[in-house]
Amino acid sequence: QVQLVESGGGLVQAGGSLRLSCAVSGRSFSNYIMGWFRQAPGKEREFVARVTWSSGYTYYADSVKGRFTISRDNAKNTVYLQMNSLNPEDTAVYYCAAKRLGGSWDDWGQGTQVTVSS
Repeated sequence: QVQLVESGGGLVQAGGSLRLSCAVSGRSFSNYIMGWFRQAPGKEREFVARVTWSSGYTYYADSVKGRFTISRDNAKNTVYLQMNSLNPEDTAVYYCAAKRLGGSWDDWGQGTQVTVSS
């Protein structure tokens, strides 16, 4: 099990940028995949992006491809989500999550609010 703490959310105007951070701690997570999800009011939680910790391989939801970038810093044990060209539809609580390779998303952070004004 790993512990995840998100930070970096806030209020931004449409077209702006934010960078979310997720501090990771706990057992060795070299065989983990780290991900970002979001949940808008009245909607189900949806996948945003993921990165394989060991290889750095990334994968994105179509809705954010080309605008968001997920990365990890091995030295700082931190996962980032750089969000550019934000629009009001990106408004949501953003969650950091982790799973073992071949496993399910069992570990979650507390979430951080991102609000994009028009």
